[in-house]
Amino acid sequence: MNEATAAETPYGRYITSEGWFVLNLDQALAVSNEHKGGASFPLEPREHPFSDFGAHVTVLNPGQPNALYHSEGAQEGFLVLSGTCTLIVEEQQRELRQWDYFHCPAETHHVFVGAGSEPCAILMIGARPDDPIRFVVSHAAQQHGASAATQTTSPEEAYAEWPGEYAPTRLTWPPTTQDPGR
Repeated sequence: MNEATAAETPYGRYITSEGWFVLNLDQALAVSNEHKGGASFPLEPREHPFSDFGAHVTVLNPGQPNALYHSEGAQEGFLVLSGTCTLIVEEQQRELRQWDYFHCPAETHHVFVGAGSEPCAILMIGARPDDPIRFVVSHAAQQHGASAATQTTSPEEAYAEWPGEYAPTRLTWPPTTQDPGR
């Protein structure tokens, strides 16, 4: 297996091909939506997504949902790397903090909302589902602006009212590394 190629952009390094790679988030390109969805480090190349699972780090400001309340046809895992957030899962709310892990079996409805006074960073990993994502109306998620208006399996329909667009950005997270030679 060859090493993946990367492109240097004004916003950071971005992986552009298949292959193995090492990517420090301090140097990585991120994308963000100022209104909702937070910011994300796309760890896998857009043109060559990982075949077996998806992985990215999302950074949410307080009050920002990462998505709309939904379930997927495959298992996912979420590790809070820093900060705090509210997990809405099956209409229940749980406060999560650094190092809390949420195991999310297939077909479990969920969404995250940034909480506290600082950004919250979450490592998000999930298998590639064969089934479409299911967006449902959620009273608990509506309280955070994170519910679809109607039940649907169409992301375009679910996010039709989602404000803003994702654009490349440089994030202040993660904190500057201790080793300046990296």
